[in-house]
Amino acid sequence: MSEIKLVPPNPVNGPIAAAVLSCGVGCFLLGVLAVAADGSKRLAAALNFYHPTGPLSGVTTVAIALWLLCWMVLAARWRNKSLAFVKVSALAFLFLALGLLFTFPPFGDLMLGR
Repeated sequence: MSEIKLVPPNPVNGPIAAAVLSCGVGCFLLGVLAVAADGSKRLAAALNFYHPTGPLSGVTTVAIALWLLCWMVLAARWRNKSLAFVKVSALAFLFLALGLLFTFPPFGDLMLGR
């Protein structure tokens, strides 16, 4: 005879939701940093961590650091929470789409008024 296991009505999904949302936020920050570094010579110089690649080295490094920081903060805050995962996923995909849009050069130029 098999044993029946009951699943709680609202399982904890906070850490998973934190991972998904932080990925979207990280993509958005990558796009924002790319446009900002393209529009500001001072920021581009500050983000030039490795000269052969130029500011892109700093843009990606800072975006990854901010993504990890966002993931850590959200995972700590949502550790024992049960969230509406569909809403979190929709927000993450919105951030992903905006980040992708920002990395599209004609849109970046439009944002910079060129």
